[in-house]
Amino acid sequence: MTEEKTAAKLRQEELFLKKENGYDRMDETSIPAMHTYCDGYKQYLDNAKTEREAVKAAISLAKENGFVPFRRGMSLKAGDRVYASNRGKSLMLAVIGTRPLDEGVNIGAAHIDSPRLDLKPYPLFEDGGFSLLKTHYYGGVRKYQWLSVPLELRGTIIRKDGSSVEVTLGGEPGDPFLVIPDLLPHLAKAQSEKPLGKAVDPEALNIFLGSRPYPDTEASDRFKLAALDLLNQKYGITEEDFLSAELCAVPAYSACDVGLDRSMIGAYGQDDRVCGYAALKGLFDAKTPGKTAVCVLADKEEIGSMGVSGMQSQAFDTFIDDLCDCLGAHLRTCYENSFCLSADVSACFDPNFPDVYDKRNSSFINQGVSLCKYTGTGGKMGASDASAEVMGHIRIVLNRANVLWNVSELGKIEAGGGGTVALFMANRNIDTVDAGVPVLGMHSPFEVTGKLDCYMTYLAMKAVYEA
Repeated sequence: MTEEKTAAKLRQEELFLKKENGYDRMDETSIPAMHTYCDGYKQYLDNAKTEREAVKAAISLAKENGFVPFRRGMSLKAGDRVYASNRGKSLMLAVIGTRPLDEGVNIGAAHIDSPRLDLKPYPLFEDGGFSLLKTHYYGGVRKYQWLSVPLELRGTIIRKDGSSVEVTLGGEPGDPFLVIPDLLPHLAKAQSEKPLGKAVDPEALNIFLGSRPYPDTEASDRFKLAALDLLNQKYGITEEDFLSAELCAVPAYSACDVGLDRSMIGAYGQDDRVCGYAALKGLFDAKTPGKTAVCVLADKEEIGSMGVSGMQSQAFDTFIDDLCDCLGAHLRTCYENSFCLSADVSACFDPNFPDVYDKRNSSFINQGVSLCKYTGTGGKMGASDASAEVMGHIRIVLNRANVLWNVSELGKIEAGGGGTVALFMANRNIDTVDAGVPVLGMHSPFEVTGKLDCYMTYLAMKAVYEA
């Protein structure tokens, strides 16, 4: 016998916001598509452990999906697909829409750099019977997390003759791994008494490169020489070439499924390549849009979005201005009628550390893409605070496309904070709101995301492009 609902119960269903696990709402027929999407995402992660690799992998996928290099002044029409690489470290792509650019563009903006350990300009030295590499951490890392983790070296070296060589030491089958060993607990009494943030000296994040000396006993600095000799044989470099190199140490493991139910993904660099891939794949799969759809994969977000490849660079403005020139539009008019989804990750509620979260305003795993009206610190310092109209617009777009979504903040007020590229888009007079995948262990060498949330973020990006 079916129990009749009371008037109060019916009123609750009418008025209350219902927050529930997405698997209870998701159509079962969508599950295989979700897994297919996530398999492609994991492969992308393995091919994109630096921003240079992320751009290279994205261009390869773009070409497979009909994109061609943009040329200033080229003829463009609705449906055309173009891309422009900014120095191989950031990327802009566009699908030309049926409406004039003076009516604006729909933008998906993500960043493809992640916290890591960069090599110093003079990195190679020897001590205690080892050859080592000195590092300078990049972005907001918790230094202790990088100890006793298998590492690989990736990057680009410009040799003294101007030629370029790509380094993937530890990234190929059969390659050795590198490591920064942790201090044994038997000798860590004084270290354990230090605050967690001070327990590891950043100058002690030195990578162990080798322990075998050069065979000539008459030589000096034999451990350093042995390592440099091997690098010279493999890459044709000398010590001076480190001065014109971008080399970084990243975790040396592949993306994998997490959990008995395989409902999660574990990998390095998901902040923010999880949203970068969603923005990219959403653009590939979007139908010919009304407004031109633009995807931006930016560099340097983890250190303030500065520099020629960051979101504060005029490279983005130049790209949109060039599109406007091709299609007879004005940049300022285009911007003021545009919309940007700043695709960046959010903090997933972690039941092991509940005290730093406001549970009423947190992202929970498997509730879909997480909208964040503002980031920043304390009293919203450094934030782009999306207006009621912008929040109303994105709600309508996502609901129309049957995308599961929620709204969150980045933890309790004054518990910490962070930022995204949103304010740099908003400063261009573009309506902007943050949205992305909730992440556990953000900025660690092994971040965890929910497959459902990854898939919903992709659907959200696709819906924005098609809006």
